[in-house]
Amino acid sequence: MFPAQLSRADRVDALLRAYRSGFFPMGEGRRNPVVRWVNPELRGILPLMEFNPSRSLRRSLRRMPYKVTVDKSFRQVIQQCAEVTQIRTETWINGEIIDLYTDLYSHGKAHSVECWAGDDLVGGLYGVSIGAAFFGESMFSRRPDTSKVALAHLVTRLIAGGYLLLDVQFITEHLRRLGAVEISREDYLGRLGLAVSKAADFHWLDSTGGKGSTSTSGCASAFDPE
Repeated sequence: MFPAQLSRADRVDALLRAYRSGFFPMGEGRRNPVVRWVNPELRGILPLMEFNPSRSLRRSLRRMPYKVTVDKSFRQVIQQCAEVTQIRTETWINGEIIDLYTDLYSHGKAHSVECWAGDDLVGGLYGVSIGAAFFGESMFSRRPDTSKVALAHLVTRLIAGGYLLLDVQFITEHLRRLGAVEISREDYLGRLGLAVSKAADFHWLDSTGGKGSTSTSGCASAFDPE
């Protein structure tokens, strides 16, 4: 993916430049070390103000049976996203991807949202932040609605922090029902250029102003029942 002689800092810089140009990396398989660059003709985005949680998700957000944290267990989240399940028999997240995004996290350019049931990590997501653009990479769920709860928290956090773009890369029916849409590469690149040129604050919601803080109230506040 990158020349072996590149330092970790140079790899991070190269990856961020690729994102700013509309490219992102994907592994060929969980146990396949090959990583390729992707720039699809049709791009999935989730317009932040059009996020459409289902009634069951709204109920989960009101009851909030899970504790939601941010940037507390980034590597654990990406490792869980890389696991195969009965439904998902293969993933694109290999060891190279895990190490690369962990480096991004160490440089403050990648973030995770975690859902906990007691001490158990039961859902979450991670992605990349550049300016006012957030690039959602992957999510996982070990309990009902936990990945959706993490996404709802992310949307609320991005709105509060002044973000303009939530890139979800590819559209699934799950994401489409939540409000995601497909746009052309040309349209996407225009939105991307504007978003990465603006400033946003991923941690604006955090009352302590630090990583690893807990927030559950931020999830429910933006999703009042109909």
